[in-house]
Amino acid sequence: MIKFHQLVWGLALAATALSLAACDDTTDNIGGSLIDNPDKLTVKADTFQLSTRTIMADSVIARNITGYLGRVKDPETGNYVTGDFMAQLHPLSNYQIAAADSILSRNDQGEIIADSCEILLVYNDFYGDSLAQMKLSAYEMGRPLEEGSVIYSNFNPALHGYLRQGGIKQERTYTLADQTRGAKSTNKAIAIRLDDAYTDKDGVSYNNYGTYLMRKYYASSEAFRNSYRFLHEISPGFFFKVTNGIGSMAYVTNAQLNIYFRSQINGKDSVTSTSLASTEEVLQTTTFSNDNNLLASLAAQTGCSYLKSPAGLFTEVTLPVDEIMRGHENDTLNTAKVTFPRINNTVSSDFLLSAPTTVLILPLDELHTFFAENRIPDYKTSFTAAYSATVNGYTFNNISGLVNYMIKKRRAGQVDANWNKAVLVPISLATTTITGSSGTKITRVTKCSHDMSLSSTRLVGGPNNANQPILLSVIHSTFNGR
Repeated sequence: MIKFHQLVWGLALAATALSLAACDDTTDNIGGSLIDNPDKLTVKADTFQLSTRTIMADSVIARNITGYLGRVKDPETGNYVTGDFMAQLHPLSNYQIAAADSILSRNDQGEIIADSCEILLVYNDFYGDSLAQMKLSAYEMGRPLEEGSVIYSNFNPALHGYLRQGGIKQERTYTLADQTRGAKSTNKAIAIRLDDAYTDKDGVSYNNYGTYLMRKYYASSEAFRNSYRFLHEISPGFFFKVTNGIGSMAYVTNAQLNIYFRSQINGKDSVTSTSLASTEEVLQTTTFSNDNNLLASLAAQTGCSYLKSPAGLFTEVTLPVDEIMRGHENDTLNTAKVTFPRINNTVSSDFLLSAPTTVLILPLDELHTFFAENRIPDYKTSFTAAYSATVNGYTFNNISGLVNYMIKKRRAGQVDANWNKAVLVPISLATTTITGSSGTKITRVTKCSHDMSLSSTRLVGGPNNANQPILLSVIHSTFNGR
């Protein structure tokens, strides 16, 4: 333990504390009262070394509106990551197709048909090489994932019997280099044609999947205006699985199903389309596969610790609570500041993964319940820090609430293997901005979820840390004689 006392810093902090507490002293005589009256506030600053290690995430609760599709290799660690995703389609409450008597696309029997049908996997960004040749298979779901289900990142619909036996299996080879839709469009999408003959679960055959949907609509349009009925009676969704290739990961923002047909509009024959799309109102989940053997070897390294997403590696932090308490049993812990420095990459590549943008620190024992209960950081026992290029790391300016939480557990005798352990977790935050009564804009966190993007970094630390120690700077205060 390194100890030091800074009188000027202590006086300034004490003055601030007293002014905020609205004590009788004014700012004109605070300093004098501290110096001349020994029965007033005493402030002490100390630093303590923290110990860290890497732990495997195994799997995490997957709540992300982005679908990840592809297979890539992390150039720094050699870890392979595969992303497959499931998407449900959401009909709007006012969804409708053109009136049946206006449809011109018909078969020889005069029955309504779709001329063609496709699914577009629309993506706004990607990681890796856009020229990498990839192959996927699109599978029709046999039953839907139910709303409210807790889905983990390693959940595989194929292994749990969700895919329809004898249903759609459409293969598609693609690259991400040239998937722009339309000359003026900036949207990129992987197109999967569904024009082959289709037989539904009742054994009825259609010339394509679009025809099946149109016939179902005209038989019961109400089912297309209710998400539950649509998922259970019409279309449970699709699962998209990478079957070959390595080098790219698409960040899919929307799975859109388009049906094309001819109809008569204002007395003119027109090519018409109708669309169904994945939205936040229905489930969209990604199944991630990591090289677990490699992750285990990374976690076993003792000269550093790791943060790696998705569902990769976390950093466990042991706080020296007994040392922090020693000699301060009757004192108040006011602040606790710590920086976790990053170790720069050692390889050169155009496709290096970036460090996680934001990390969360919270008690290790609350890791699973925090995300299962949809909590957000309360800045009492859970805190966030953004990556700073200036310090090349993550700085938590005051986690005294977390330390005090552990102190209370110690005093209450609630000591188990994890009582003084916290964990660093890469996260994604959703925010909203509101305007207060004074016109001031206030940003509030509305959702905190595991970071499912591709990120990786090493941190200073580990059981055999050869770099500078990780230091927790704390400030105690006590009122003498009270």
